[in-house]
Amino acid sequence: MKGNKTLLISRHEVQELLTMSEVLKAVENAFILKAQGKAIMPAKIYLTLKEFGGDFRAMPAYIDGSAGMKWVSVYPNNAKYGLPSVMATILYCDPHNAYPLAIMDGTYITNMRTGAAGGVAVKHLARKGSSVIGMVGAGEQAITQLMAIKEVLPSIKEVKVFSRPEESRTRFTNEMSQKLNLNIRPVDNVEAAADADIIVTTTFATVPVVFKRHVKPGTHINAIGADAEGKQELEGALTQACKIIVDDIEQASHSGEINVPLHKGEIEQSDIYGTLGEVAAKIKKGRENDREITMFDSTGLAIQDLVCAKIVYEKAKGKKVASFDLLS
Repeated sequence: MKGNKTLLISRHEVQELLTMSEVLKAVENAFILKAQGKAIMPAKIYLTLKEFGGDFRAMPAYIDGSAGMKWVSVYPNNAKYGLPSVMATILYCDPHNAYPLAIMDGTYITNMRTGAAGGVAVKHLARKGSSVIGMVGAGEQAITQLMAIKEVLPSIKEVKVFSRPEESRTRFTNEMSQKLNLNIRPVDNVEAAADADIIVTTTFATVPVVFKRHVKPGTHINAIGADAEGKQELEGALTQACKIIVDDIEQASHSGEINVPLHKGEIEQSDIYGTLGEVAAKIKKGRENDREITMFDSTGLAIQDLVCAKIVYEKAKGKKVASFDLLS
């Protein structure tokens, strides 16, 4: 293998090479392969640094001929440094001999694949004809969630967005209205945003921000923000009222939206209906009537990162990108 090149792929290059439509297809297929037992994905390893207010996560996986690992950090206060709250690097390897084929930015991939997971959930769990979207949170993840939902839901008539900083929801409204050509308006409270067919939560909350009283029968919820132990966006009583679908049962139980209700005894493991992969693979049914409240608990899977990294790598091989010989 000496003389082979390891590609170095920047965030700008990843953005040019990756589209939401192909990420949606790749992520849905990854969910299905996982449900069929055709992927290897050890649990995330957390390195929590409380004195710095953040954590690192190591996420290794193998799927569909691709192996690698994402090293990702979550630092909610990074805005004061002019940095994203989530930053990631992906090491993409040849599983036949372990050679590192590429080292690439994983921050944009993280945003895109998480958005796509939400899109897959909407495709399989939201009521047909859903037209009003309520966004609770207006950061980077809210952007890709809405991008993906628009791809799978042609019936959107209105998007309402709430975030605690008024300037954030105003900026989101202005930017995304133009980018996606949708009717988007800011609202002043969670109640107004949650009066919707689909609710998307993308906050860093450690106490509930959306309550059962806010949510109508038949609503679908993408609970995206809770991705570490102690984080929670939905009231326990609301989670109890939901048909709970997760991306990975072990991971969600430890660090997803259900982690706090499970710890408090508000729900049991038996209350988890199944995984999104099981629904997408038709192993289990998705929405079964127009009155049930469905909730997708997304914690983010390494296999999602790898299938996106594969797309980027295959496209980058034909482009002029930086590279080096690791063994020279």
